[in-house]
Amino acid sequence: MPHILIIEGNTPATVARGLSGAQAFVETFAALAPHVATTIANPYAAPLTAEDLDADGIVFTGSGEPWAVSDPEATPLWAAMEGAMASGKPIWGSCNGMHLAALVLGGMVRENPNGLEVGIARDMALTVEGRAHPMMAQRPALFGAPCVHRDEVAELPPGAILMAGNAHTPIQAFAFEGDGTCIWATQYHPELSLAGLADYLTASGSIFADHAGLVTDLTCAAGDSLAAARLGTTPEAMQPQARAAELLAWLQLVTERAAVGLHLAAPVRSRLTH
Repeated sequence: MPHILIIEGNTPATVARGLSGAQAFVETFAALAPHVATTIANPYAAPLTAEDLDADGIVFTGSGEPWAVSDPEATPLWAAMEGAMASGKPIWGSCNGMHLAALVLGGMVRENPNGLEVGIARDMALTVEGRAHPMMAQRPALFGAPCVHRDEVAELPPGAILMAGNAHTPIQAFAFEGDGTCIWATQYHPELSLAGLADYLTASGSIFADHAGLVTDLTCAAGDSLAAARLGTTPEAMQPQARAAELLAWLQLVTERAAVGLHLAAPVRSRLTH
């Protein structure tokens, strides 16, 4: 049975207010892959241990914190990502997790000049490489997915492959394998249901509260064609199996590597100045 370590991207105080990045992964894995065991660790509460990292795959969640991954406050997450990379296990990064992976690998992250992207990341197009990559095997050439973000990856790390992008955020997904590290990452949230996204917008202290007007449509779009259309999607596209397509593909990768005892034995990376 594959074991996934989920790295919470929010502080314990933020989780206590109802903003948990990890919970959506737990719920999605339980619904779509009940054979998968999950453990949550929070680097803001305590540094990761070797025992924590003894998993088959490692997830880095999104974050509702006001700081960026390049800020000193995110130092505990940097240490967690460096440890995860050194473990050689496959890594998944959503949103803040994608930003963190990009920075540690040598890319660039900034506040999105187009402003917040909240609700559905619309009209995302697969690249040629994305169409051929197992990460995107179940995605159509043009698609949408739940999203909620302020920052973006402005420059891919050396060696990373762009999977998809749209007009608002040109780098919406990338994959990287090299130097003993395997990472699949998305700016959007395949793990997050629309109802879960609504909870993110209404949680106390949410930095995305200005978009709470979307909540009515978000809470019913999975079964309401008109509400889904207003958001830029369809009920069918928001069903768990379709919404989480990339994440399920990553779980397949994790399962296959665990079955043969394969990990990449990555070298320990030095922290970048940030």
